[in-house]
Amino acid sequence: MDAEDIACRNATYERFVKTGKAPTVDEIAASLSWTADAVNAAWQRLHDAHALVLTKDDRSIRMLNPFATSPTPYKVTAAGRAWFGNCAWDAIGICAALHTDGRIDTVCRDCDQPLTIHVRQRGVDQPDLLFHCLVPAAHWWDDIVFT
Repeated sequence: MDAEDIACRNATYERFVKTGKAPTVDEIAASLSWTADAVNAAWQRLHDAHALVLTKDDRSIRMLNPFATSPTPYKVTAAGRAWFGNCAWDAIGICAALHTDGRIDTVCRDCDQPLTIHVRQRGVDQPDLLFHCLVPAAHWWDDIVFT
């Protein structure tokens, strides 16, 4: 990643955190005084570097890790807003990314019971919970949406 890609990534995340929705190419182009083609190219490089995830048609953003750009079973309330994590790990990561405490509302994937986790002072209030990944970490990016 070069300085322009980092600037594009930062503008994209900043816009998402501010608005709560995935920014469009035109919004980021306007904020950076770039062309839409330049943003699309930067987003593709960022996608290839696993810094964000584009939709299959490469026209919009699907994930801004740890943030999901659409609702998931991992709702995070933090910094006075609601967000969604792509998975349990990312839900905790949202609090870390925002440098704030938060609350995660989800369901246990084993027993389907409601589950609330509080993140306080950079830790979870239930340290005995387990996080299980079906896919080994070395293969997450083989299909990150499934993972």
